[in-house]
Amino acid sequence: MKFLAVIPHYNHARTLRSVAEDVLRHTPDAAVFDDGSTENPAPLLEGLPVSFVRFEKNRGKGAVILDAARYAKERGFTHIITIDADGQHKAEDLPLLTAAARQNPHALIIGARRFDPAKVPFSSRFGRKFGGFWVHLQTGKKVSDIQSGYRCYPVEMLLCQKFLCKRYSFEVEAAVKALWSGFGVTEVPVSVVYPQDRVSHFSALKDNFRLSVLNTHLTVRAMLPIPHRQYAADEKTGEQVKRGYWEVMLENLKQPGSITKNALSAAWGIFCGSIALPGIRQVMLFFGAGWWNLNKILSISFEKLCIGPFVPALCIEAGYFLRYGRFLTEFNMTTLGRQFLQRVWEWVIGSLIVAPLLAAATFGIVWLIGLILHRSLRERV
Repeated sequence: MKFLAVIPHYNHARTLRSVAEDVLRHTPDAAVFDDGSTENPAPLLEGLPVSFVRFEKNRGKGAVILDAARYAKERGFTHIITIDADGQHKAEDLPLLTAAARQNPHALIIGARRFDPAKVPFSSRFGRKFGGFWVHLQTGKKVSDIQSGYRCYPVEMLLCQKFLCKRYSFEVEAAVKALWSGFGVTEVPVSVVYPQDRVSHFSALKDNFRLSVLNTHLTVRAMLPIPHRQYAADEKTGEQVKRGYWEVMLENLKQPGSITKNALSAAWGIFCGSIALPGIRQVMLFFGAGWWNLNKILSISFEKLCIGPFVPALCIEAGYFLRYGRFLTEFNMTTLGRQFLQRVWEWVIGSLIVAPLLAAATFGIVWLIGLILHRSLRERV
């Protein structure tokens, strides 16, 4: 493994040299990528053994990171470590990121900033929590500091995928896609400094709009019952290659945790399909499947099994019994027509009993089937 420290730069002339000097104290391999600053910062780096790449036009941090990944690959580096040029990160934490990368060579390593509420701007604290909520919803995984720019990227992770964002929101998209595609995300605690005269290029209007568009796109994609593309390192070349859906599915079935996960996915689908909340239950289905990282295909398939008339009728009978102590046995224009609203109320009441019971039964059945399949697949290995 070979690491290149990358300093993306845009109009941070005051802090650039000190950041570069700090980085060089902890690694001999460093490069500054200037993203079209109003003045060429090359003279500021005179005498320092750092590589320097300058782009004439400002294109955004995401574009810089992707170019840095190509630059690193051409020179034999396996990972790039991005550290902001504004001085908020400490290069003394570099060994923490490289150590984590050595333990998880294909994972995205994020330096989770240790926030002191008294010193950190409210916007940064709010953005951290708000971003974490959306990532959890989209991936089912918790990432405490999705907006940290102190990261260690496997070069192949960046080059084997396509990214929509090229600016500030790129780092959010990269983390979500790392989780979707099987690379994973590992966080390590790092220090952070917010100087009083710190220069920030974050635009409350433009960047929040871009984040909103990105989160909408990622959330909609997360809700679709289409498996995310998975990647694995080729044994000969070491490059990341796409894996077939069947290969991924069979491998997942071999994992002990998949038995419970699939059973929970089916049970959640049955619960949402049985509960008497038309319209709302579809939202419940997708949000729950995303939040708990369930199998969406299984959840949606089992939810469709609850389409009438059997399950709604069962709920009405349960609700009728709760109200009157007996089952509804007469089906005519009076009971199904004139008393329609009463039947709807009984459907709602009954579903509160039927939905969890059917979900529990479904969990048990699917869990047993999964156990049988798991043992069968393991025996073939």
